[in-house]
Amino acid sequence: MTGPVMIALVGVDGSGKTTQAKALVARLRGRGVPARYFENAGGRPLWNRLARALGRKDGVALFGRTAYPALEATVRALAMVRTVAVARLTGRVAVLDRWTWCQDVIMTARGDRGRRAVWAAYAVLPRPTVVCFLATAPEVAQRRVTARGIDTEELAHLRALDAAYRALPDFDTFVVLDGDRSPDEVAAALDAAVRC
Repeated sequence: MTGPVMIALVGVDGSGKTTQAKALVARLRGRGVPARYFENAGGRPLWNRLARALGRKDGVALFGRTAYPALEATVRALAMVRTVAVARLTGRVAVLDRWTWCQDVIMTARGDRGRRAVWAAYAVLPRPTVVCFLATAPEVAQRRVTARGIDTEELAHLRALDAAYRALPDFDTFVVLDGDRSPDEVAAALDAAVRC
């Protein structure tokens, strides 16, 4: 039995994943394709806000270098399990804002321990039908993150994230889209890659 059609958008913070995923769902629905948006985040902005409210720099400073990645990976796992369950039950095209690789990449960029254990746990989750990587220059991504005003990103961290994505063993199976282009141009390229 085949599973649901799952389209994943991955990339560094500020690459446009959320914007493009939500817009893709709207376009698919407009063409009569039942589709649903799923955010599969680890809760970093929430943990960082909580940390700052308690006088700490960020979630890592609040929970510690061991507990924080475990918390983040668990929250993301729960989101992804929910995504798969709902997609299977409804039969809708699932547009995924982040997927398993995102946790591996962020743990790599931070130098976290436990990556293998997380990857082994995530192995039970299905591979999306299509994975699109929004290739965005770290400088462009940083400007976008700053403009949205929710959180901030260090340029060095964005560069580490980009390098970690490109070093993934699965990277050559991703559809690489130029995330530096205008939202309309990225949307057109995404539509061409998806063809639902």
